[in-house]
Amino acid sequence: MIVFRAPGDVPAGFGPSVVAIGKFDGVHSGHRAVIDRARVDAAAAGARVVAVTFDRNPLALLRPEICPDSLVSAGQKLQLLADTGVDATLMLTFDRALADLGAREFVEHVLVGALGVRIVLVGADFRFGRGGAGNPELLRELGAEFGFEVDVIEDVRAIDEGRRVSSTWVRELLTEGDVAGAARLLGRPHAVRGEVVHGLKRGRELGFPTANLAADLEGFVPAEGVYAGWLVDGGAPGDGALNPRSSVRYPAAISVGTNPTFDDIDVPQVEAYVLDETDLDLYGHVVDVEFVERIRGMVAFEGVEPLITQMTDDVAQVRRELS
Repeated sequence: MIVFRAPGDVPAGFGPSVVAIGKFDGVHSGHRAVIDRARVDAAAAGARVVAVTFDRNPLALLRPEICPDSLVSAGQKLQLLADTGVDATLMLTFDRALADLGAREFVEHVLVGALGVRIVLVGADFRFGRGGAGNPELLRELGAEFGFEVDVIEDVRAIDEGRRVSSTWVRELLTEGDVAGAARLLGRPHAVRGEVVHGLKRGRELGFPTANLAADLEGFVPAEGVYAGWLVDGGAPGDGALNPRSSVRYPAAISVGTNPTFDDIDVPQVEAYVLDETDLDLYGHVVDVEFVERIRGMVAFEGVEPLITQMTDDVAQVRRELS
């Protein structure tokens, strides 16, 4: 997948293209419905498939006080979009200049001028241009003027609840610790990404050495608790292996929390014990930690022995969940 950071980065004659536009936070099943349709339309038209998105939630600039935490980082988003099979992604920097760009100017300079668009696909709630003045109806009017079609894709909804699949719903489930429910909406396990750093080494002392992720990790951290999941090793910076999805996967018992038994960590920490691996050296490596199922909540134990007993049981449950 080709990545463009600005319309000016797109080479002349790049089109024709079929463009899917959206925030694509999490690249969940609703987003992929739009992209899948774009791929079909592009195949019929002999065009490239391009995702147009932003490096941050526009609310981070426009209404930071109500902007939710993103499900994925910009880097994670690019990788997820590449997995959908698009030919290119134009990731626009959502700054004041872009926020002030009028709807017509956005269409003329970004979609038509840079991408040579033939078909634009958006969701029903799509808004664009200064002040959010543009909507699908205006986009159709501009399409008639500039020579492209507009296809509005209906929401993907849950059969049992009738609720539309959205990043908000995924975020709610992760906040509750329901990573299995979130995975059903995402179409894959939710993951965080970060560098493995040195911790207090208490897990090693207890017989369960863990890989501790740096505090500045990427991705939305689910509720505190113990989870079954996978640690995917992407290698160390500088070795050309910073692609966790193409690297080694290890079954893992994952802890998210502040170690309440010892009460010596101020902020929730993500750490993963790789099953049956006591000498694995991951320090400095960038890893993905994928959440499959929640085993239990985080509790404080009265001493080390009850904690070790519980951790042993946790590992057994994780093994069953992943088998």
